[in-house]
Amino acid sequence: MPKFSVIISVYNKEAFIKKTLQSVFAQTLQNYEVVVVNDASTDRSEEMIQSMGNEIIYHAFTDNKGAAATRNKAIQLATGEYIALLDGDDLWHPYYLEEINNLMREFPTHDIFATAIDIEDHDGKRTSSYTFPNPKNKQHLEVDYFEGSYKNTVLTSSSTVIKKNVFDTIGYYDESIKSGQDTDLWIRIGLQYPIAFSTKPCATYTYAPISLYKSIGSVKHRPNFVKFEEIEKRNKTLKKFLDLNRFSLVIRAKLWNEPKEAQFFTERIDSSNLNKKQLKLLHAPAFIIKLLFRIKRILEKLGIRLGVY
Repeated sequence: MPKFSVIISVYNKEAFIKKTLQSVFAQTLQNYEVVVVNDASTDRSEEMIQSMGNEIIYHAFTDNKGAAATRNKAIQLATGEYIALLDGDDLWHPYYLEEINNLMREFPTHDIFATAIDIEDHDGKRTSSYTFPNPKNKQHLEVDYFEGSYKNTVLTSSSTVIKKNVFDTIGYYDESIKSGQDTDLWIRIGLQYPIAFSTKPCATYTYAPISLYKSIGSVKHRPNFVKFEEIEKRNKTLKKFLDLNRFSLVIRAKLWNEPKEAQFFTERIDSSNLNKKQLKLLHAPAFIIKLLFRIKRILEKLGIRLGVY
């Protein structure tokens, strides 16, 4: 039985999937299997996958089922003790699994492991930043998911390894969520498990101009966090994390002409969890938000994120 099952969900990734798989095959630690599920891609993704050899455990849906169902199928096909997540357009550095293995040796009782990531987009490459305290500047440390993810998420779908039996405890990806099902999973993980984290960037998130998120034109397809409302009343770090996500959803709702949804999330935000710039945006009329969104570079200079975790 392999130690790691690398699971990759694919939907129209013909321009990326070959490099993604090559980054897996280049790992310095080789104790893994690769499980790929193709979510009824309409491009040449399947051809690219098949060209990489027959050692891949491969499954293809005939109908598009969404990212959650695709990942759940891959997890069910996996035989390894640990599930190593990887998106079909991202890359691992050659030492990614080795660094995860180092975390496992240092934190032998932990079940969730992750590393920092590099983000590559039209502006070049930069390392993601986080909000957990690290006064001694350690490379390996235990972090609380919510406390560490106020700025950028500590867990991503290309830099997280989960012990497979964790899914028996918290459940699988929620297939009713069209976009943002990973955030819902991270919250359930964060409520029960500490994260063994490496501050060494070992994966690269590749910004894809065309993505599932860009095709989503309604916050109704995103998590609404209602099921966590009782828990957040007694969990301050969860409450702040959810409010920052709600803020982003308010902005999206205003951009997408959904005033009822914007009001729904605004009413659930504790204003003390937002900074002054965020509060101004929260209460700005929709036409102002749309204008500001067109000049995103100005917002970035002001330190305001519009992305949803």
